[in-house]
Amino acid sequence: MRRGVAALAAGMAYVAGWNYLACAVFITFDILGRSFLGISSAATVEVTGYMLAGGIAWALAHTLARRAHIRVDVWVNRLPLRLRAVLHLLSLLLLGVFAAFCAWAAWSLVDESILFDAHDNSALRVPLVLPQGIWAFGIFAFCAMILVLMLDGVLALLAGRPEELDRLLGSRSIDDEAAEALEAVEMARHP
Repeated sequence: MRRGVAALAAGMAYVAGWNYLACAVFITFDILGRSFLGISSAATVEVTGYMLAGGIAWALAHTLARRAHIRVDVWVNRLPLRLRAVLHLLSLLLLGVFAAFCAWAAWSLVDESILFDAHDNSALRVPLVLPQGIWAFGIFAFCAMILVLMLDGVLALLAGRPEELDRLLGSRSIDDEAAEALEAVEMARHP
């Protein structure tokens, strides 16, 4: 189940990355158009705002699966393995509570936009359910990743494998970071 959700999250992160590239191209063309041609799309801020919000939400689950969220854990890493594993689960639980609240709020916003047939007040008149729905889907995928990791973590702890839980939920080590950097260098050499 974790592999399936992680694959979905990786695909969503891939789309989010291309989304950021498209956003940069859109902003660049608008700036060049204003500077040299005297024209502007007049919707750059609106559209790129939606794109950035969607991109952030769509990348959250993959970032969690790759253990790439920023963590301050100098103290936690010095604790005994079993206690550290329990604290990893506790932190994931607290993240899950926060993410569930965000998902509830996102769904409430989407539901309200559907109810009132809300559109933005720009020239585009975009139905707000579209960008809000994309954004909410990313948050729900993040919640799904948290649930799957929580289930895997609890099972590992109950099975007496705190080292597996530490590998699953703990922060990345210097060796992990170095391996990823070397992998990126290799990929750049052989596209």
